[in-house]
Formats: sequence, C-alpha cells, structure tokens
Amino acid sequence: MFKGSIVALITPFKDNVMDEDRYVSLIHHHITNGTRGVVPAGTTGESPTLNHEEHKKVIEVAVKECKGKIPVIAGTGSNSTAEAIELSKHAEKAGANGLLIVTPYYNKPTQEGLYQHYKLINDNVGIPIIIYNIPPRSVIDMSVDTMARLFELKNIAGVKDATADLNRVDQQLKKMGPEFIQLSGEDGTALEFNMRGGTGCISVTANVAAKLCSEFQDASLSKNNSNLISKAKEINEKLMPLHKALFIESSPSPVKYAASLLNLSSDEVRLPLVRVTDKTKKEVQKALKIANLL
Repeated sequence: MFKGSIVALITPFKDNVMDEDRYVSLIHHHITNGTRGVVPAGTTGESPTLNHEEHKKVIEVAVKECKGKIPVIAGTGSNSTAEAIELSKHAEKAGANGLLIVTPYYNKPTQEGLYQHYKLINDNVGIPIIIYNIPPRSVIDMSVDTMARLFELKNIAGVKDATADLNRVDQQLKKMGPEFIQLSGEDGTALEFNMRGGTGCISVTANVAAKLCSEFQDASLSKNNSNLISKAKEINEKLMPLHKALFIESSPSPVKYAASLLNLSSDEVRLPLVRVTDKTKKEVQKALKIANLL
C-alpha cells in the first residue's frame, strides 16, 4: 500500500491561518501528477505549530480529498504517548490509511521506552503504523533490534528512515525481511536507498516536483529494468540541486518559497520559522530551473 513517491505535505497559510482552498488544490495536484500517497501534519506540514484543531483538520481534509484515490498516512507523533494515542485515534476515525509516528523528541527515552511508547499506540489503533526514525531532529535513534521487536506487533508496518545511514537499509532488510516497509526520509539518498531494498520515499521535494518525483520513484523501483534504472539516474541528477537547495535553511521554509514560485502555496511559515533569505531564494530559483520547473 505504501510505496513510491509519498509527499510530506506542506500546510499552506494565509495571514497565519490554514489556507484550505490552497491545501485542497495542492492535494489534487498530487493526485493528478502521480504521487502515491500523502502525509498531512508531518514536520514539513509544520505540525509543531499546528494547534490540535488544525492538526485534526489537515488530516480530515486530506482524507476527504484522497479517499479512494491515494492513501493518507497521517502524522500523529508526539513526545507524549497519551497525546500520540489521541491524535492516532482521531486519524483512524477520520479514515486515514496509516499513521506516521516520530520517535519521541526531547524526552530521550531508552530503547525500552521507545518500545513501550509504540506498543501502547499499537494497542489503541487498528491501522498500519510507520515508525519515523529521525535522530537529527529527535536526538533518539531507534535500534534495528527495537524495530524488530515492534514489527512483531499487529500494526507496526515499517519505517521512514531519516538516519542518513544507508547501511541501515541492509540491516533492517536482513532483520525484518522484505515485508517490513522501508521508506526513505531523505530525497538526496532515495536512489541508493531503493537500490538496497527500500520501497519509496516520504519526500519534501515532491511538494514542488510531484511528477518528476513520481517518475523517479517508479523507475528506481524497477530494479531489473536497466532502461528504467538509467531513467531514474537521469531524473535524480536533475533533481539533486533541488534536494540540496530545499534544506539550505530550516524546512519547510525553502520548499514553501519554491511552492510560491510555482503558484502552489504562499511562502508563509509560522514562527519560530521565518521566510528564507534572498541568498537562499536565488539558490532555490536556480535549482528549479535546472529541474525545468521554472
């Protein structure tokens, strides 16, 4: 169910309020351009600064617009287990197809704490859970052994891996087998990630390069077709400057600026994030032109 190009959706704002019309338009842009799934209320969607009502709304709108077309993996993680359960139950009731749950940030739980956190969420829902392992932001790195323990539970389905360690793909494949879904959390390493056994990417770049990212993922997952692998490499080379430019400053500020240039969203972000500098704007513009998007 979860494979290929899955977009980590931005949340468009207008005067510091969610721009629902733009959000709906953005979702349909992805549906028509081959995106294989959407993740509302993730970090790229500025979940840290969405209040609970807004958090639930972006998930509800995504489910309504995507239902029967592409899956919705709702971002429902928190460093409070009780809060993560509340958000996860809501997403399931709203009709989400899966949950993306980040490892608890700031608390610094042990591996046993991580296991118990995810187990309790697992025990309270009935839809697939994707573990979001991102040590650069959460400080905690979930071990492969802990993932293997969790994979024995009924709803733990896979991982969004943003460790930047490609060897983890091999280790996780060896430990859990091909049924464990491995999605890259890093656009820049997605090609090698898939070559090693990954099944797709939860992408920031797809916000502004939906068709290219979809074509890239579809080609890179065709491991036995040399022509398609060549196509994947060609697209990857075209997108690489954009992958880099979108992280010159804290995400999602650069990708929102890029989206504003393509008339997909405003570049408005919520504090403590700010709009990108003029220097970064030039790099984003240059990267969009290299990808023939601008």
